[in-house]
Amino acid sequence: MRKKIVIFGAGGTLGLYLVDHLSRLLSADEWEVIASGRSDIAFFDRYAPLVRYVQADITDEKSFAALPQQDVYAVVHFAGALPAYMEGYDPRRYVDANVMGTLNVLEYARTAGADRVLYTQTISDYTGYFGEMIELADDMPRKPAMTGDHAVYAITKIAAEELCWHYRAAYGMGFFAFRLPNIYCFMHDSKTLYHDGKPAVSSYRLMIDKARAGEPLEIWGDPTKGMDLIYVKDFCQMIEKALFAPKEASGTYNVGTGVLTSLEDQVHNIVDVFCEPDAVSDISYRPEKHDCVNYCMNVDKARANLGYEPVYTPVKMLEDYKAEMEADRFADFFTERYEGR
Repeated sequence: MRKKIVIFGAGGTLGLYLVDHLSRLLSADEWEVIASGRSDIAFFDRYAPLVRYVQADITDEKSFAALPQQDVYAVVHFAGALPAYMEGYDPRRYVDANVMGTLNVLEYARTAGADRVLYTQTISDYTGYFGEMIELADDMPRKPAMTGDHAVYAITKIAAEELCWHYRAAYGMGFFAFRLPNIYCFMHDSKTLYHDGKPAVSSYRLMIDKARAGEPLEIWGDPTKGMDLIYVKDFCQMIEKALFAPKEASGTYNVGTGVLTSLEDQVHNIVDVFCEPDAVSDISYRPEKHDCVNYCMNVDKARANLGYEPVYTPVKMLEDYKAEMEADRFADFFTERYEGR
């Protein structure tokens, strides 16, 4: 009987990339990946026989009956409500999806005999450190914002992680939490993102689009400030490492590279990678505008416990992003998922 890895949230971009990553890593003779999400998505059929898609909603515990109930090795929990995908503002959706949904996932993992649960935490649990600290460690006391559109989101994500630690203590299953900053990955414009409940474009995608068109780019605030630029394929590598690490390595892990890339370097790298030789974007400085958040993620714990080592430098990340954009391997996924065709 094949061992099963169940991925909740496979209908999201991170879930998509993880399924694709595991499809190149695992043997269908030994493993079965159960991709799961609320929508009915035919795209994952192309990964058969390793991957099987099962429609399930984490807020509806009855829908879990469609999932395998035995031989489950790991449960990967990416599903939930988050501000970037929420039009308007409804705090109840955060409680329903992130707290009650996580409880449903944990009960499923327990009854199915899962060896471990992997969960994605938000960097918003560290909001209070922004502006005070540059290097963020894995296990500092949480400091979520108590106001703003991310407040209830962060509170519910923290509550969900505490539920996971309860199940780790009570039932002995392995538990790995991953604190996620912004993860860089190519996605189609058909996937609408939101800021404060209103449609928005991610800043790096906007800069890339401008560079491709040869349009001017601006560097706001202090050009030496920046962020830890983590690529989706390094994120998938960390998830892979945790899937097969000893349960004793259970813990909360920062996702990142451990390196802060300045906004100035990031903009110049985007120009070098995406501009055509005869249409190079002009770069101007706007010091009167607001600064970047200015942080990097210490990943020494992931290096020591999981054997993780980031592969994608800021330039290599952009080069691979460009290759993904040009190959457009997931066009059918985004069309089916977000355009309803």
